[in-house]
Amino acid sequence: MFSNNQIEIDSLPKVEDLKLKAIDKRYFNIIIFNIIITFSSLIGVFTALRFVIKKAVYNTHVYWFLLVGLILFFLIQFIVYKLGFKMRRYAMREEDIIYTEGLLTNTTTTLPFNRIQHIEIARSFLARKMSLSTLKIYSAGESGGDLSIKGLPKEEAETINAFLTKILNERV
Repeated sequence: MFSNNQIEIDSLPKVEDLKLKAIDKRYFNIIIFNIIITFSSLIGVFTALRFVIKKAVYNTHVYWFLLVGLILFFLIQFIVYKLGFKMRRYAMREEDIIYTEGLLTNTTTTLPFNRIQHIEIARSFLARKMSLSTLKIYSAGESGGDLSIKGLPKEEAETINAFLTKILNERV
């Protein structure tokens, strides 16, 4: 016989009670390096345009306005990334993996192990130099269910990868 009883919301386990593990703090250096490269490139473009465009208006007011605006935007972005970095946390449970991130828009993704299709470890040049990795977990179904945890220590990413691969192989 089919039944569909109501569940009391207060009796459900709370995600807040989980002990989420923070990603490695060295990953913040990679984020800041990328921001500095981006803003340095933009400042270089604006400075080059200042010498290419001979109009007096651009040379004085517009250039300094853009330069100050970029610096202020850089500082705001730095603060948002610094505060948001503390929100990047993950946890492994018996049946799933949870990852939360974001300051302005906080996202918590829970991916059940039985939905995992593929796992990979990616490492950028800077991440290799700092022994960090990105664990990419691809899920079955919709594309919004994929999970990417950046800033894991290399050994930890490999351990999680081996654990999840074992689970995937046991399913077959």
